[in-house]
Amino acid sequence: MSDASPIDFEGQGKIEADILVALARDRSTPARRALVEAVTEIPASEDKGTSQRERKLMFDILRRLVHEAEMAVRRTISLRLSEMEDAPRDLVRVLANDKIEIAYPILTKSGALEDDDLVEIIEHRTFEHQLAVSIRSHIGESVTDALVDTGEKNVIKCLLQNSTSKISRATMEYLVEQSEREDVFREPLVRREDLGKDLAERMFLWVSQSLRDVIVKDWSFDERTVEMLITEAEQRNWKDTDSAELRQSKAQQLAETLDEQGLLTQESMMRILRNGDVALFIAMFSRLTRLEDAFAKRIIFDPGGRALAAACIASNIDEEGFREIYGFARKARPSSPKGRRDYQDALYYFAQTPTDAASSIVKRWQSHPNPSGMWDLGISS
Repeated sequence: MSDASPIDFEGQGKIEADILVALARDRSTPARRALVEAVTEIPASEDKGTSQRERKLMFDILRRLVHEAEMAVRRTISLRLSEMEDAPRDLVRVLANDKIEIAYPILTKSGALEDDDLVEIIEHRTFEHQLAVSIRSHIGESVTDALVDTGEKNVIKCLLQNSTSKISRATMEYLVEQSEREDVFREPLVRREDLGKDLAERMFLWVSQSLRDVIVKDWSFDERTVEMLITEAEQRNWKDTDSAELRQSKAQQLAETLDEQGLLTQESMMRILRNGDVALFIAMFSRLTRLEDAFAKRIIFDPGGRALAAACIASNIDEEGFREIYGFARKARPSSPKGRRDYQDALYYFAQTPTDAASSIVKRWQSHPNPSGMWDLGISS
């Protein structure tokens, strides 16, 4: 005979604690169904027929169940507890750290979690857990700081789109600076009411015309301010263009020097690529293949990969080097079945194309006044 106290859930009859635990241990379909139904009947608040003592016992039962029950039951418990204002913090923390299918209702809705709990989850759980926290209502600055520290663009974008989230001034300034390079942050930042007029002015210099219109409307910029910002944006673009041209010119000069000294090799190119100096790598690749810089760059970043394979074969870059260049150029692209097919096709082409055939293709590119117009020459299926 069990000595556990029974609980009357919503007037559905007394349920022994040990009976619930026994159901949790029973893997049969009827037992699982009975357990889910029993948990679903748990009232969301104390004013629905359960005393404080009964409610405490109920939570003790749930503590046992979250360690005994399978996923479907834990999911049901999570859904019920996410709606309970008095849900025990320790129990909610266990569920919040469970698999995302179970943790999601708790992470997005439960008021029992504190900011420290959320920060710990952000730092130690998965991307999906971070994403769930980012859409939670009224998250505080310590939580938003932790979300931004993940560096996950989609998490940060969801955070910015969450109008109830509280973002500190320092973090907002950081995200505005990042938006100059990360255009995915621009629109959600511009549409936040807490952006600040001074930060909106700063973003005006690099956002699109449609977002500039939003800034002008939301922050009531007068014509004089708009004219001043447009002039500053134009000057900024000129400086950026000059700086890019200067970097490209220096990279070309260095590539020429390396070539003259016999140091323009596959090894030196790969070392430069791994160090992240893309401009110099492109200049070296252009010099090695004797192709125009713009065309060499197009070959490197073309999704198909066959043109890159031809250029590598003709320039005595081996398969390992080709794989590394191909992988670098496509690391920013999302993985897809087509991308994997292109990669396999490019590898097959590299393996099957004779050196003299690849050299013939590249020579025609070198000699033609408009090589981009001969893009498919000699490399079609």
